Amino acid sequence: MNFIISGRNIDITPGLRQAVEQKLGKLEKYFTPETDIIVTLSVEKGRQKIEVTIPVKGNIIRSEQESSDMYVSIDLVEEIIERQLRKYKTKLIAKQQGGHDFRQEFIESDTSAAESDEIEIVRTKRFGIKPMFPEDACIQMELLGHNFYVFSNAETDEVNVVYKRKNGTYGLIEPEFQ
Repeated sequence: MNFIISGRNIDITPGLRQAVEQKLGKLEKYFTPETDIIVTLSVEKGRQKIEVTIPVKGNIIRSEQESSDMYVSIDLVEEIIERQLRKYKTKLIAKQQGGHDFRQEFIESDTSAAESDEIEIVRTKRFGIKPMFPEDACIQMELLGHNFYVFSNAETDEVNVVYKRKNGTYGLIEPEFQ
């Protein structure tokens, strides 16, 4: 695995680098040696935050954790990513994909643990989408008391999503077809 470690408002000391590589190195059993693991460590208002992104076969495995101690954040993010991998494994097996970024032993190993994490859609909603501007969609989202809102963007005629971010600002998701 190729570690790409960067820092925001924090110096990446040899001890931190070693802790990240050692803890996330446990994930090596799941990935091929060429897999990139992008790690960003940051300090914001006294909170120690780690963001880990692993691009695999057109998808992204990502986790972001924060605590008052960077080493605790590193431990937490590793646990979350392992849980996500078990879910992703179930998806790979269900679709009978080989997953070229994963080691074959991971895909072929016992699936009993992964089956308990299987995704089950329990409800489907249908609603009309009318064209509106992203700012209007944010207002509609607030009126509904939701933290995201799907709408047709009046400027681009594409389906977009606005969402409320943790810091109280808004985000816009636009489709990018590949």
